[in-house]
Amino acid sequence: MLHNLLQTIERIHSFGEVSAHCDIPCKIYDPHHAQIAVLTMIRTLDLLEELNQKDSLTKTEEAQFVRLVAQKEEHGIKVKDEIRVIWGDYFKQPQLDAFPEIHELTHSIMLLTSKLKQGLDRDVGEQLLEKVNRFAQIFWESKNVATYTADCPYPPALPVLYPDLKA
Repeated sequence: MLHNLLQTIERIHSFGEVSAHCDIPCKIYDPHHAQIAVLTMIRTLDLLEELNQKDSLTKTEEAQFVRLVAQKEEHGIKVKDEIRVIWGDYFKQPQLDAFPEIHELTHSIMLLTSKLKQGLDRDVGEQLLEKVNRFAQIFWESKNVATYTADCPYPPALPVLYPDLKA
């Protein structure tokens, strides 16, 4: 019904065509959100392990366990979404030519994220962080922005690649 109404309006008064080439305003991309999401997944694994060390859980701790698993899942989705948008919308042929590993790297990030969502292996989380850091490095290099690596200032205190915006 709505479709028929819009077709009738279109026949009476033609609308101009509108198009866009990306999901978000051009040039506003940053892999930092994916890095934070991976760190959150790793921190969640650490908290789950703390609960696992107990002989039994209170009802509150059981609820915390369920919440932590849900958060790990949610942040895994964020990792995939952030990487996919940058890979799909930002990387064009010049960047693909300069960084031919980006397709395989993106694919491995997707696979590792799925593996981490499915399990509790912290080593997988650290591997994922390394891959996402490499993705960030390629992203910033493609923009001619210098980078540096430092341990993040909060748990899990792992190395994160940052853009050097002072340079």
